[in-house]
Amino acid sequence: MTSKRLPADTCDRPLYKIVVVGDGGVGKSALTIQYFQRMFLEEHDPTIEDSYIQNAEIDNELCMLYVLDTAGQEEFSAMREQYMRIGQGFIIVYSVTDPQSFEEVQRFHKEISRCKDCGSYPMILAANKIDLSQQRQVSEEEGKRLATYLQVPYIETSAKDPPVNVDKMFHDMVRIIRYVIITVHITMIMNQCSIN
Repeated sequence: MTSKRLPADTCDRPLYKIVVVGDGGVGKSALTIQYFQRMFLEEHDPTIEDSYIQNAEIDNELCMLYVLDTAGQEEFSAMREQYMRIGQGFIIVYSVTDPQSFEEVQRFHKEISRCKDCGSYPMILAANKIDLSQQRQVSEEEGKRLATYLQVPYIETSAKDPPVNVDKMFHDMVRIIRYVIITVHITMIMNQCSIN
C-alpha cells in the first residue's frame, strides 16, 4: 500500500469526492487536518464547512482527494444535505467517548441514503478518539455491531499524534469508491452486451 503527497500537475488524475459527517465535536476536522496538514489541533472552532484538495498516490494510482468536512450541528442539516449530493463516498465519524454521537450515526446514514436516493452507497464508519481509552464509553464490539447492521466497513481512528488509521481511513474510502465505479461500469457494459 503506497501513499504519499505529490506535486500539483493533476489535470488527468481521477478526483475522489469524500464527505466527512458526524455529530459536532467528534473529531471530523481533526481527522481531516491530520490527513491533509499532518498536524493535530487540540482546540478547533466548530466547523460550518471546510474543503480540502490534495494530490495523492494510493495503490500506485495518482489521484486527487477532495474532502468536505461538514458541520455536525443539526442547524446545518440543510447545508449538509446539499454537500452530500456531490459526494462519492462518506465517512461517518463518532467519538468513542460520546455515546450520543454514536446514537446519531444512524441518522447520518439515513440522510446519506435519502440524498443519494439509494439504500447502499460507499461509506465507512469511523470510531474516533481511541487514544482516550480511559474515557471510552462506546466499545469496539458496539461499533462493529452497528457497522455490520449498516453494512459498512468499520475502522477505529485517532487524529492525535501519532495518528492511528487516519491515512488508512481515507485511502480505504478511495478503494471503496473505485470498486463501486468499476462495478457500475462493468454492469453497464454487460447490460449493453445483453441488449445487443
